[in-house]
Amino acid sequence: SFVGIVLVAINPYEQLPIYGEDIINAYSGQNMGDMDPHIFAVAEEAYKQMARDERNQSIIVSGESGAGKTVSAKYAMRYFATVSGSASEANVEEKVLASNPIMESIGNAKTTRNDNSSRFGKYIEIGFDKRYRIIGANMRTYLLEKSRVVFQAEEERNYHIFYQLCASAALPELKTLRLG
Repeated sequence: SFVGIVLVAINPYEQLPIYGEDIINAYSGQNMGDMDPHIFAVAEEAYKQMARDERNQSIIVSGESGAGKTVSAKYAMRYFATVSGSASEANVEEKVLASNPIMESIGNAKTTRNDNSSRFGKYIEIGFDKRYRIIGANMRTYLLEKSRVVFQAEEERNYHIFYQLCASAALPELKTLRLG
């Protein structure tokens, strides 16, 4: 089957000055290939096709643990918010990602490769109005490793939430759970 645009991005593990509003504005309205490969080029192509064809678009962000998937998704959302003119009122990436600490405690666990490895997938749907301005977002999560609840490999741990609940068992608000 046909595969559209593919961007290979590498997490530099440091902040780079290539994600600001000036860079967003440089990519806005450009054709794919006119600028250097960038998450903003992919976001611009999806945004243009959505507006031109009036069809839903998808961007799949995939990679190894620690590859920068969450950050890449955040930059794409920031791009959409900025070019659609809804950045100041929506701040969509912050609202969608505000639930991340809760999702990580429920869906992350220590593995042999990573102390905070995500064991779930995320599907983020951004809604646009007829003028292509962001009107909302919805995040769905999919627990990928249900067996971890009852079994963990050697040197691995269960989901963080179980340890957090046990560590907090003495708190008055958790007494009714009888964790201790």
